[in-house]
Amino acid sequence: MRLPDLNLLIAFDILLEEGSAAAAARRLNISAPAMSRTLSRIRQAFGDPILVRSGRGLAPTPRALELHEQVRAVVEQAHAVFTTGRQVDLLRLERTFNLRANDVFIGAFSSRLRELLHRHAPRTVLRFVPESDVDDRALEEGRIDLYISARRDFAPDTKVQHLFYTELKGMARDDHPIFDAPIDAARFIAYDHISVSRRGRTSGPIDDALAAIGLARRVSLVTPNFHSAIFALGGSDLVLPSMPTSMMHNVRELGMKLRVFDLPLVLQPVDIVQAWHPRLDHDNAHRWLRRMLKQACSEVTGT
Repeated sequence: MRLPDLNLLIAFDILLEEGSAAAAARRLNISAPAMSRTLSRIRQAFGDPILVRSGRGLAPTPRALELHEQVRAVVEQAHAVFTTGRQVDLLRLERTFNLRANDVFIGAFSSRLRELLHRHAPRTVLRFVPESDVDDRALEEGRIDLYISARRDFAPDTKVQHLFYTELKGMARDDHPIFDAPIDAARFIAYDHISVSRRGRTSGPIDDALAAIGLARRVSLVTPNFHSAIFALGGSDLVLPSMPTSMMHNVRELGMKLRVFDLPLVLQPVDIVQAWHPRLDHDNAHRWLRRMLKQACSEVTGT
């Protein structure tokens, strides 16, 4: 029996990840015509178009999406066979690491993490992808290497490591009238608030803490990320009540005319973690990435 060309699985995986034949060709270091021939062979092998033209790129067919997780697992298992027990040659390592995190983490930690990667593994690429407004299977399907977020209910087999704790502070423009007197709970809710939620939510732990003392606030602006919320503060009387302390350094460096205050509420610190799929647990390059991420967080937060 003639064995199938397993290189087609690698090409399949990269094509679906990139969504572009040209980008896949660059990663595989082959010409565009060679990539076209490879795609034709993939289509013949699977009996499916796999990728079809959509605008300026290629869109996966339902069959391709169905197969992608299985193909990615096979590719990673094959990679593990050749790398298990061997040290990673970081100077020669050519790999793109895909990390999912919010804008606060990217702004506060990506520069230091990239410095570490460039120093030890100069051929690696660090790619941050935005958080989704729906729960998806990005870790399971291998579309991201690490998910960095507040601790939540991950899949039972997902590996999770604590990175650091961050507290929440309030923020407003430096001449905001909220600073004209001590900020108690009543003064805190006297001004409209900004809610930061990629899902468009207007309530959260702050509302629970207020409800416990018989109070409620008014949220009049909802933004999908902290950066947009910060820029909304400058010319308004809005208050941003959920600013992570991990981002304070960036705000100070930018010289923005904003002022921080302690919340007149009792809130638990936020536990920030990194999570990954168990199939990557013993991948030496991935283990090194996790160590570098932990180191970057420790250096920036001083913990």
